[in-house]
Amino acid sequence: MAEREPSSGAHQDTLDDVLSVRSTGFINLEDPNYAYMYGFLQADGHLAQGVGNKGSLTVEINVRDIEILRAFQRLTPYNSSISERVRATNFTETHHSATWTLCSLEARNTLHQLGLPYGRKSKKIAPPRVAFSRRDYLRGVIDADGSIGLTGQGYPFVSLTTASTAVGVHLCRYTRQLTGAKRIIKRNTRDAIYNVAYTKEAAMRLAEDLYYPGCLALERKRTSAASLASWKRPADMKVAPPRRRWKDWEDRVLLTAGNSADAAQILGRTVASRSLRLWRLRTGQIALPPQEPLGHQEPLGS
Repeated sequence: MAEREPSSGAHQDTLDDVLSVRSTGFINLEDPNYAYMYGFLQADGHLAQGVGNKGSLTVEINVRDIEILRAFQRLTPYNSSISERVRATNFTETHHSATWTLCSLEARNTLHQLGLPYGRKSKKIAPPRVAFSRRDYLRGVIDADGSIGLTGQGYPFVSLTTASTAVGVHLCRYTRQLTGAKRIIKRNTRDAIYNVAYTKEAAMRLAEDLYYPGCLALERKRTSAASLASWKRPADMKVAPPRRRWKDWEDRVLLTAGNSADAAQILGRTVASRSLRLWRLRTGQIALPPQEPLGHQEPLGS
């Protein structure tokens, strides 16, 4: 397949460019396999731009998962190669890895136009701006940058570690629509990364949806997902009620009345909940609520 010459000037990613590329069949994100592959590449791939038209897409993973690279090679109608190497890392003296390398300019242009950035990309990646298979895309992201299995206490879990706000929010929205589980993401203080996690029934439902029979996936993650189906909530384990978010008028009551009997009657919240919220407000961990507009009064107990 002939290589396309790059356009002059700065490259602009437009929807028309993407739709034109998709007409060739590579890479059609409504196809479950391509959607999975694209999610995996966003999370674990590296698109490098060299001098002139030179450059490459590479994906390096543990050799135990080499079959997924062979699947990508079969899905890609351009010449590519898979190599292996053993090297020392910070964690082991003999890390055996496999690397898939794709150099085609046309293929790289296609992936870049779809939203795969050149160079460092962890905060830049986002779900595609064209129609795509959502669950297959998310499975690719989780296979590359997530975990699935049982916690030390034996509870099912599905988690994702990402630096991308857009990807983290997309997972939260998808899972809320699927399971009803709500998450509000926040970067951790150590390395500014989002850690989005689901446990128990929500994790089971998410795993069942993402890792459906016959889907393209890392075999070890597929096996872990299947293992969640056997978990049953113990009879003595209560289901936690949905979190009730604090409203501005509740914060104003709390700041005025403190953790008093009046506040307890108006708010209908536990002592622990009121105490923690009041402490966070007074120490500046939570922004103070805006002043109540003149002439407006929130009905007590609403």
